[in-house]
Amino acid sequence: MGSGMGAYGGAVRPVESAAGETMLLWGLGQPTAHRNNALVRQAAHSFELDACGRRLSLLQSPSSMSTPGVTGAVVWDSGVVLAKFLEHAVDSQQLLLRDARAVDLGSGCGLVGCVAALLGAHVVLTDLPDRLKLLRKNVSLNVDDPHVPGSARVTELVWGDDPHHELVREPLPDFVLGSDVIYNEEAVDDLLVTLNQLSGQHTTILLAGELRNDAVLECFLEAAMEDFLIACIEQDQWHPEFRSNRVALFILVKKPERASTD
Repeated sequence: MGSGMGAYGGAVRPVESAAGETMLLWGLGQPTAHRNNALVRQAAHSFELDACGRRLSLLQSPSSMSTPGVTGAVVWDSGVVLAKFLEHAVDSQQLLLRDARAVDLGSGCGLVGCVAALLGAHVVLTDLPDRLKLLRKNVSLNVDDPHVPGSARVTELVWGDDPHHELVREPLPDFVLGSDVIYNEEAVDDLLVTLNQLSGQHTTILLAGELRNDAVLECFLEAAMEDFLIACIEQDQWHPEFRSNRVALFILVKKPERASTD
């Protein structure tokens, strides 16, 4: 185990190989032997969670789950794990989000971005155009309050496309956050294009993934290791009440830029 990576000061376990990490997570953790969606209630039209001294209430659209290609309509375990990890890491002084600039990818119902704003970050929550209406409602319901130490705004972002100039202006974000964004091999290349566009040498990326498909995760890790150093944040660093063997939490930072040989 190593100590810290990027802006996170807690213990991390470096990822040495994509295949080895995937075998470790599936072999030791046995995610499919544990209950799916144990931390959420996806059939309900709202999801409530206590975080940062507040009761968050997030609208969901469970009926949209049956529509092919629709994502972000409900809260997933990985979103709860990442949101509560952020709170726990800040409380234990392993992470500082106050006044940080953050971009939340694939925000869905907005849980992770809202919690980051409550922890003091200035967050841009992003998703596909057809998900923004629900996302804006949830941001308005939960963090549209002068007492919130951070801020939250919503904008469209299609992975692989050129992001809006406000997302990539210097300085680049301090944090890029994402939950359940590693779900499809076809989306891996576009996701990595976007991660590269949004990340500078000082950017810390935190991704929580649902362990559904080992091939998809291995594909992502293999490709990501070309440009990023990656570590796994083990469950003993998560919020003690919000852990799941069906979720993995990764931290990524860009590899140091090579000095010019010219």
